[in-house]
Amino acid sequence: MPAETRKSWVLDSRPQGRPTLGNFRMEEQPLEEPGDGKFLVRTIWLSLDPYMRGRMNEGKSYAPRVELGEVMTAECVAEVISSKHPDYKVGEIVSGQFGWTTHAISDGEQVRRLDPEAAPLGSALGILGMPGITAWTSLNVLAEAMQGETIVVSAATGAVGTVLGQLAKLKKLRVIGVAGGKEKCEWAVENLGYDVCIDHHMAADELAEAIRAAAPNGVDIYHDNVGGKTLESVVPAMNDHGRIVVCGVIAWYNGEGIADAMPLPKVWSNILVKRLKVQGMIVFDYFDRYSEFLEEVAPLVKFGQLSWRETVVEGIENAPNAFLGLFDGRNFGKLLVRVGPDPSEAGN
Repeated sequence: MPAETRKSWVLDSRPQGRPTLGNFRMEEQPLEEPGDGKFLVRTIWLSLDPYMRGRMNEGKSYAPRVELGEVMTAECVAEVISSKHPDYKVGEIVSGQFGWTTHAISDGEQVRRLDPEAAPLGSALGILGMPGITAWTSLNVLAEAMQGETIVVSAATGAVGTVLGQLAKLKKLRVIGVAGGKEKCEWAVENLGYDVCIDHHMAADELAEAIRAAAPNGVDIYHDNVGGKTLESVVPAMNDHGRIVVCGVIAWYNGEGIADAMPLPKVWSNILVKRLKVQGMIVFDYFDRYSEFLEEVAPLVKFGQLSWRETVVEGIENAPNAFLGLFDGRNFGKLLVRVGPDPSEAGN
């Protein structure tokens, strides 16, 4: 194996409000050989996701925080380049929690092999990865969606919303999306099959009215990726016995918009009077259903029945800036960093 160095982004300081480039520090270290029972990978694709903001905080959450000086957490697709593990061979493609880094050493825990012939490798971090199973679980397990119901999906063209909207249409629901900007909304309707997609760049009362107009018979299911004014606009439109799946609250991750949010008594009263079921969702709790998810969704991907879109940023050096763009909605679809050559693509 040629002599190389490993480049990694570590957490240098904890953000106060919105993260900045100053919260990250790049480290470069000599590349080491794996020990017995371990293997070395080079990163091909790095996933950037909103949940990473929570891992930067000091307090306790549903998963361990990133400590100062530690490599930022992330799922990656990578190639095994050196191995002393009996079950992993050089040249195999895997996905795992390797972090914001060009190389990593693993013992194989929570690593899965990928078939480069089955689908583009980046899809293992999107439509066939964590966002995909999030969408499938929300729709089928938590919301228990039924034909003829109306569902609203925020961040409709994001990594989760892209999959969720299409699966909901296949189940014959009326699907209403909320996204940021005309281009995203048009793509949601024309490429993903959303019945309506509403641009959230309007005042809260206007957004609430737009949702009521798009759902004249009320909303049965709301999949919430964002919180904020979108959640506040949907809650009053919910039907009795409706279901809300709380998947993300990116509008509040940096402490913005909390002071003027809808008062808790108003939200709670809606839940009571409408007998709503509100379920928080952490996708890790449902990874035991991964094979069930793949059995349904992988053939849809293979035979071109599902669409998806990716925003690709080139180079590990640009990971922090790309991550910050998540909070401004700069990404369209799944946000990926291409860290190294993808052997499954022509010309590599």
